[in-house]
Amino acid sequence: MTARELDAAGITAPALRAAYTACRELNARHGRTYFLATRLLPPERRCAVHALYGFARWADDIVDGLDNRETPAECDRLLRLLERDLAEGLRRGEADEPVVRAVADTAGRYGIDPVLFTDFMASMRADLTVTDYPTYQDLYGYMHGSAAVIGLQMLPVLGTVTCRTEAEPYAAALGVAFQLTNFLRDVGEDLDRGRVYLPGDLLAAHGADRPLLEWSRRTGRDDTRIRAALVAAAALARGVYREAEPGIAMLEPRVRPCIRTAFTLYGGILDAIAEDGYAVLHRRSAVPLRRRAAVAASGLAGLLAARVRRRDRPASPSGAPHRPPTGRGAAR
Repeated sequence: MTARELDAAGITAPALRAAYTACRELNARHGRTYFLATRLLPPERRCAVHALYGFARWADDIVDGLDNRETPAECDRLLRLLERDLAEGLRRGEADEPVVRAVADTAGRYGIDPVLFTDFMASMRADLTVTDYPTYQDLYGYMHGSAAVIGLQMLPVLGTVTCRTEAEPYAAALGVAFQLTNFLRDVGEDLDRGRVYLPGDLLAAHGADRPLLEWSRRTGRDDTRIRAALVAAAALARGVYREAEPGIAMLEPRVRPCIRTAFTLYGGILDAIAEDGYAVLHRRSAVPLRRRAAVAASGLAGLLAARVRRRDRPASPSGAPHRPPTGRGAAR
């Protein structure tokens, strides 16, 4: 975390500054696409976003066995410890574990509903025992806790120009769209971990199933049934992106360039997958660096335009410029 971002957010305690910095490092290391987009946020908002994503990444690393060094029983133990620490941190507003300390502070500052963290941890626990999802409805239940709640946690931090409850379905949908994209991109890697996130009914509709995916992963050979299922999965994700897109206009103008950039970059992963011939069982598709840079440049232009419009806004009756709410309970 840069000193400028911490100062802008009003985070002064050394231990808390270190905790937020740890979250930023997690986000930078694991969330390349969204970390780039986060650079377009106003400095005072970035710390909270890094805390939310850093915590999610921390929990996900536990589920994935911390580089596969832990047994399932040890992962379960570590996840339960994290869940206990989180509950205590949310209650007290502080914690010993740096990542939990930062996310608890963020939850308090922005009035984030603790239920969203409870639902998130429930989905993380499911990853320890559930290896596939028979229907899209089953998968959606998992994604509520693993993805939709992330969008809902973000909403108070970003701020809205409408009633927050009006924007919530769109924020949740965007989280789901991002995760569906990740599921499609990471089919091979997830299969290596013993998990299939493509819903069984979608696979079956195209004559595919888990054993066929495993055969393709093992042999490196393609199959038209698998390709058809992957094309359908991409279409499903694009449909959720369309559902989510109107919510961007409901956000505060200063944060829209960030979310629009993330929206475009993640959608670009679907384009990259298609350009690679849906070979996700054999290699990971990525948006080329040049294209990511172009999207980021477009987001920066949008950010500068938003700043110009903000300077041109009339002052409040007191003569002070309009500012988003900050501090504990902000954006309620």
